[in-house]
Amino acid sequence: MTSAVTVDPQAATFGRRLLALLIDFATSWAFALALIELDLVPDSGTPGTIIIIAEMALFTAVLGGSFGKLVMHIRVVRHDDPSRPVGLLRALVRTVLTFLILPPLLTYDERGLHDVVAGTRTVVI
Repeated sequence: MTSAVTVDPQAATFGRRLLALLIDFATSWAFALALIELDLVPDSGTPGTIIIIAEMALFTAVLGGSFGKLVMHIRVVRHDDPSRPVGLLRALVRTVLTFLILPPLLTYDERGLHDVVAGTRTVVI
């Protein structure tokens, strides 16, 4: 009788997570600027903020990570069961806390505070 072996994913480093966030900011703001240039949205900071929050939360819920995370080969998983989807609520809580800037800088158990609150962690894929 053989038993199943489960492998605990390796936590993503702070540097990798930070670079993923910078990629998300750059691509979301570039997209917002394109929409502004095409006169599809008003010229304010709001479109960029809405785009990045939507991108990060929706991509995390559906694909397991934002565009920047996927580029950096990291993803967000549930802390209690990495095999289950993160879900939209956890992804949204995590994303909103990310915008407070402080939670991603504070870490516990190789996770940012936003991950601890949302019950998630960021791992290498």
